[in-house]
Amino acid sequence: MATKNKTNETEVNVKDFINSYVENEQKKVDSFQLIELMTKWSGFEPKMWGPTIIGFGSYHYKYASGHEGDMPLLGFSPRKAEFSLYVFSPTEESKQLLDELGKFKMGKACIYVKKLDDINLLTLEKLSMESIKYLNENDECGCRE
Repeated sequence: MATKNKTNETEVNVKDFINSYVENEQKKVDSFQLIELMTKWSGFEPKMWGPTIIGFGSYHYKYASGHEGDMPLLGFSPRKAEFSLYVFSPTEESKQLLDELGKFKMGKACIYVKKLDDINLLTLEKLSMESIKYLNENDECGCRE
């Protein structure tokens, strides 16, 4: 039996979330800068996904196991220790761009950075655009607005 995705779009106001959840002033500034950049790059307004992810646009996925759902095209979460950036796709271009990104850690599906000053924002834009391109070419999506 397919499981339901726990990360869904919510009606929580993004600015209210940042102002109430993010305690560090620099992280607030960086969060609002990421919102501005990802809105520009994706062409979508920010929306909350689950309790802590700020997402832009959406795509539909379905695994061979039958699990399916919707996720943001781009997104980030201003977690306490560092930002989780959801902008990576498994392409050769993306892997090469990581060499130019700056100071970060890589998780299974996301990039962790402490602050925006640690990374090259032009490279982040290229990673984001590569991810959008990959998702547009490789996943069915009838859910974009």
